[in-house]
Amino acid sequence: MAAVDASGSNGKGQGVETSVTYYRLEEVAKRNSSKEIWLVIHGRVYDVTRFLNEHPGGEEVLLEQAGADASESFEDVGHSSDAREMLKQYYIGDVHPNDLKPEGGGKDPSKNNTCKSCWIYWVFPVVGAILLGFLCRYYTSESTSS
Repeated sequence: MAAVDASGSNGKGQGVETSVTYYRLEEVAKRNSSKEIWLVIHGRVYDVTRFLNEHPGGEEVLLEQAGADASESFEDVGHSSDAREMLKQYYIGDVHPNDLKPEGGGKDPSKNNTCKSCWIYWVFPVVGAILLGFLCRYYTSESTSS
């Protein structure tokens, strides 16, 4: 955990000092029981322990996501704007920048599964189609000549 002061501008040229607490994902992962539930949603850390008994989907839903990044599950359910507004009261900090996934799909570029020989996947069907065309032409020309 690290606390960092970040200054911003409120649009009128005056700086506003805010304090952001950063949490490592390892620390969030430790908060995964009914006694303490932390979730990560879109890079922000939420302590939803107090909300456990009030969650409309039941406590099991929160317990399944406890200590992990629940962004995808949160979006899949299609939470209302009221639910998103309510989430703000449980905000405790942000995920440490070193733990954030890189931009562009959230995949680590070092683990990119790009295929360097993907041409094989389209060459075989094309060659097969050409051969099939020649075979059809050969058999149809042979049947008309006999």
